[in-house]
Amino acid sequence: MKAVVITGAQQCELADKPQPIAKDEWVVVEIEAAPMCTEVQLYRKGEHTDWLGHEAAGRVAEVARPGKVKVGDRVVVMPHFGCGRCELCLSGEHIHCRQGLSPRGSVGPTVGIATYAQFCSKQDWLLVPVPEDISIEHASMACCGLGPTFNAMQRMNVTATDTVLISGLGAVGLGGVINAVLRGARVIALEGHPYRAELGRSLGVERVIDPADPDKLKIIQDLTGGRGVDKSVETSSAETAAGFLVQAARPMGQVASVGWGGPMLARELVGKGLTVHGVWHWNHFRDTPAMMQTIRRSRALLDKFITHRFPMSQVRDAWELQMTGQCGKVILDPRQ
Repeated sequence: MKAVVITGAQQCELADKPQPIAKDEWVVVEIEAAPMCTEVQLYRKGEHTDWLGHEAAGRVAEVARPGKVKVGDRVVVMPHFGCGRCELCLSGEHIHCRQGLSPRGSVGPTVGIATYAQFCSKQDWLLVPVPEDISIEHASMACCGLGPTFNAMQRMNVTATDTVLISGLGAVGLGGVINAVLRGARVIALEGHPYRAELGRSLGVERVIDPADPDKLKIIQDLTGGRGVDKSVETSSAETAAGFLVQAARPMGQVASVGWGGPMLARELVGKGLTVHGVWHWNHFRDTPAMMQTIRRSRALLDKFITHRFPMSQVRDAWELQMTGQCGKVILDPRQ
């Protein structure tokens, strides 16, 4: 099979790799849509790796035994590999598993991890069925496109009475806009890139504020009648972003951090009585029906959110585009 390999700083190629095989609970999935995410950072730095991609949707190509899926099933491939035995995995929180497995140790030494590839290997319990009325492309947004911020909105119980602040309108933050808008919330965002700011507005952001604006806190206070925002989501990973969300929050508000940025302000966090949520992904054991309904209801928004599609043979062009910031979510098609 073909898979993407980084060969140097902003250099990559398609390489021939062994196709994964099904074994025990490990299933082979033919990838039809591979959303692009943080791998662009590896491309920029030139880190030599063939472990590229952690999001995918496609069709089951091979199974070793009867199980949770069968050949031909359309599925979303959940990111990462839980052990399947610990209390976190058994409760659907595999993303936090500390005993995670890998296809390299379970199925073969060199195959199955990447999703910038024609096939991948995944435990059958980490595959989410895609209903017939949902396209594979839209279903693939259940990974990082919608997934982390979906969980943030669930945990904060965002409703139509809330003003939600989203820090960063990259691919994850834009998904957060969709999740908040679908819940009827009023959305404010922090973003300095003109393209992303405009895309955010087209998805339903009421006001986009440049994070470099020295008056940004005053602007938010004015927009909320001096109260502060009810709930906020940090997606930018900027060093000062999480601390600013604490400043912008109303007393007894909530802050969710999806980004992996800098510290929060403990004194103000305590003084305001804020609730803080660390969010990485979502619980597919519990919330798959809600996620699929979210995707159904957001079709028109997802069509705006997914701004570009590339055959995997043009992955370099896709990465070059991502580095400009002139895009929303970008999807690779490994079949091309």
